[in-house]
Amino acid sequence: MPTRQKTLMYGGAFLTSVASFVIICVVLGTQGWMNSEISFSGRNSTTTTVSLTFGLFQVTCAQVISAGLQLSDSNFPVAEGLSSNGTKGINTAIIVLLVLTLLSSLLSSGFTCTNTVSSPYQTFLGPIGVYTWNAISGILTLLVMILFPVNIEGNDMSMELAIKCIAVSLTHTRSEHWYDYSYWILLPSIILNIVTIIIIYFYDHARYSKKKEQERPIENASKDVILF
Repeated sequence: MPTRQKTLMYGGAFLTSVASFVIICVVLGTQGWMNSEISFSGRNSTTTTVSLTFGLFQVTCAQVISAGLQLSDSNFPVAEGLSSNGTKGINTAIIVLLVLTLLSSLLSSGFTCTNTVSSPYQTFLGPIGVYTWNAISGILTLLVMILFPVNIEGNDMSMELAIKCIAVSLTHTRSEHWYDYSYWILLPSIILNIVTIIIIYFYDHARYSKKKEQERPIENASKDVILF
């Protein structure tokens, strides 16, 4: 049976793993990744401003024409609004990475829960497994946080979605972007992965130190017998 200290430490690591898992679920389930305002100019000096709120799957857009006329909001899938293969490919890659992150967080939760109630310490189900899955989860999440801005800034993802929204040929004049909560809560997920690793490391280090202290009297006793 695991000691009380191990139960408490791995129980805390289990909670941080579950919290990371929940965050990734929220990230995948919400569409508040980006807010953009794209301005276009047309004939007769008219301007059209497109306001976009989108995530990985769904877009909500609204148009405001120069005279102050605002058209009703429209919704369409992100995949339908992306015209270039590069933008589509990165968006798909982000989704795949988040699914893998979700799986890694789930496995981390399972491993920490297993260690809370049992002692598979010398196998991959022990600390090594917890380190592995949390490291994978953190690295994949960091990749997502890098790839999404690449799609926005490098591939003009917002522009492609805005063109799909207005459905007419206009001249682009200005773009502004604000990363929303679904993107920024990826940071706490990475922090939780790091906290989980730190908790298990401190327990592992304390256990190793205690084991060494218990072995010292035996080593000293053997030397005394030999001298005697």
